[in-house]
Amino acid sequence: MDPVAQRKTTPTVRLRRLAAELRRLRGEAGMTREEVSEQTGINSVTLYRIESAKARPQGRTLAAMLSLYEVDAELRPQLVALSKDAAKQGWLQPFHSDLPDEYTALISFESEAKTIRNYESLFIPGLVQTEDYARAVIRGVLPQYSEQDIEARVQARLSRQTLLSKEKPPGFWAIVDEAALHRMVGGRGTMEGQYQRLLDAAACPEVTLQVVPFGAGAHPGMPGSFIHLTFPDLMDTDLVYIDSMAGDLFLESEKDVHRYEFIFDHLRAVAMSPADSSQLLKELAQQLK
Repeated sequence: MDPVAQRKTTPTVRLRRLAAELRRLRGEAGMTREEVSEQTGINSVTLYRIESAKARPQGRTLAAMLSLYEVDAELRPQLVALSKDAAKQGWLQPFHSDLPDEYTALISFESEAKTIRNYESLFIPGLVQTEDYARAVIRGVLPQYSEQDIEARVQARLSRQTLLSKEKPPGFWAIVDEAALHRMVGGRGTMEGQYQRLLDAAACPEVTLQVVPFGAGAHPGMPGSFIHLTFPDLMDTDLVYIDSMAGDLFLESEKDVHRYEFIFDHLRAVAMSPADSSQLLKELAQQLK
């Protein structure tokens, strides 16, 4: 049997990220685990454990897989680094990462999540943004980007949204500060369409939408937005994702996750009910007509 790390530990965010990338690469190569095993000599059970984040591949095992999948010189060192640091908790992905949007960690983790809880203080949640709103907000937030880069990010964001239309979508609970609803991103027409998109989403059984009103005063969500992800496999610990100017930060320690769970629970308590939140959206949309 090809050796792997045998110690039983809860998978870290790096190990899960590595496992997801290796599954993707094998899929793009059009190979089964049995075929990989035949061509590399790696035991098929070992491959399963690696691809399910139950074990970390040793150096020669990972090298054999990357060579078989013909991984380019740009991605290879990033995956090797992920493997070397697999035991570490937390992960900061630099803002200037060279990984294309479709390979970023958030998209991968969202696609595997059981529940997604998103609080936004300044933006409409990305999973329910319209194309016009997404384009306007990306262009405004990233003025240094070319139109080609902006369009690539818009399409990546729209691709993210397809997970809500899956046969078994994750539960999505979004809480938005009222300030995000009043900011005229893209103009009146764009916001009118965005209000309707939020109303349509709120009508879906797997989606819960709440608004924290101005009248709530100061609240624990004011420092910034975050996404809390849970997963079907009990071995997969919850993750918290924070998007900042410094980079995309993933938190997974029990202390950090509990802190953001507490914040989200507090926000649910101070926010308007889902019904009242939808009524506010209807009134805002009517004001733009």
